[in-house]
Amino acid sequence: MFQNLTDRLSAVVKNLSGRARLTEENIDETLREVRIALLEADVGLDVTKDFLAAVRERALGQEVIGTLTPGQAFIRVVRDELTALMGEANSALDLAAQAPVVVLMAGLQGSGKTTTTAKLARRLMQHERKQVGLVSCDVHRPAAIEQLRVLAAEIGANYYPSDVSQQPEDIALAALGAARRGFDDVLIVDTAGRLAIDAEMMAEIQRIHAAVAPHETLFVIDSMMGQDAVQTARAFNEALPLTGVVLTKSDGDARGGAALSVRRVTGKPIKFLGTGEKTDALEPFYPDRMASRILGMGDVLSLIEEVEQKVDQDKAMKVAEKLKKGKGFDLQDFRDQLDQMNNMGGMSAMLGKLPGMNNLPDNVRERVNDKEFVRLAAIIDSMTPHERRFPAVIKASRKRRIAAGSGTQVQDVNKLLKQFDQMQKMMKKLSKKGGLKNMMRGMRGQLPPGFPMQ
Repeated sequence: MFQNLTDRLSAVVKNLSGRARLTEENIDETLREVRIALLEADVGLDVTKDFLAAVRERALGQEVIGTLTPGQAFIRVVRDELTALMGEANSALDLAAQAPVVVLMAGLQGSGKTTTTAKLARRLMQHERKQVGLVSCDVHRPAAIEQLRVLAAEIGANYYPSDVSQQPEDIALAALGAARRGFDDVLIVDTAGRLAIDAEMMAEIQRIHAAVAPHETLFVIDSMMGQDAVQTARAFNEALPLTGVVLTKSDGDARGGAALSVRRVTGKPIKFLGTGEKTDALEPFYPDRMASRILGMGDVLSLIEEVEQKVDQDKAMKVAEKLKKGKGFDLQDFRDQLDQMNNMGGMSAMLGKLPGMNNLPDNVRERVNDKEFVRLAAIIDSMTPHERRFPAVIKASRKRRIAAGSGTQVQDVNKLLKQFDQMQKMMKKLSKKGGLKNMMRGMRGQLPPGFPMQ
């Protein structure tokens, strides 16, 4: 998400960084570039105007003019205003109410409500240690009821059945009673969506809301909707007392203007960001971290949290111990590392959170292809345990068998073995005393200024 905006703003940032002095003229010139970047990212015109006015007012004040590094000061102003536009700080789900706390999910059909319902349940179960119940009130789409049942079984949440012959508000009330008897901490109510906003849809969800009096009412919106997202958000905000927004499919939109507009239109915080199709692909929305990512500054905090949550610490420790004892790094270890990266959303998702990655040339960025990692995993999976531990035994006939088993070419197997050989050499260097420091010293000329070498 935000890739186009990030690319444009990164160019603006780069241009400003070399300025020894900022004037009213070059600030206005820069703001014109920012304006084009925002509008191309599908940010609403009114939101764009207000944002630029706020940046200009602060930039022409003492905050920027006359400072020692005016370019950096201006970038800080843009980052602060982006953060303010998206909501200042993370707004967590409010669960401070009598159990079961009811969370109502609202939004158009296709926005990802049902999947998000399961994602939120999984997050509450894993991170908050809550017992969660799920119910579908979507009597217009039988497949939605079945979909939620399957997802509930997958994540281990309590599921309360419903039928298309029932009234949605009756379904919600029955589930609330069952959740109380089952001592659920949270009940998440999935509702029906439509392809467009209509009076019947709004009346139905208002009846459900009145029946169960939810403590949280979350508006789920597809971040790829662009300007349509703003109108939809406005309509739902007028019909329901929304408490927050969930942006879905953020991994599929290069523009991301919805995130910058929805908060302003509804006045409600963006609480979560859907980052993929899996049930663990939901993360809290931090405006300050997102602002840094938009400006190409990375999001190292989120990356660290993701590593702590999703990396198998036992496997990581085993590999570290093997290296420490000089036992070497084999293809099974490499295969495990591919799994770990996949659990974190793939290499491209990880790189997107590192500072300066947007400054990489296009041809380098294009080479970071997660499909390539899927191919590598398939090749390793076609090897025997003995071959994974001792890759040197893999000769011509074995390569042909491995290629046939993985649906690849012998050249692909050769390429993997070559890459692994290089990685093994690097791991040997790291395992030696002072290995990391020596490696960093060798890379001195390739690292950014000010990077600590000690």
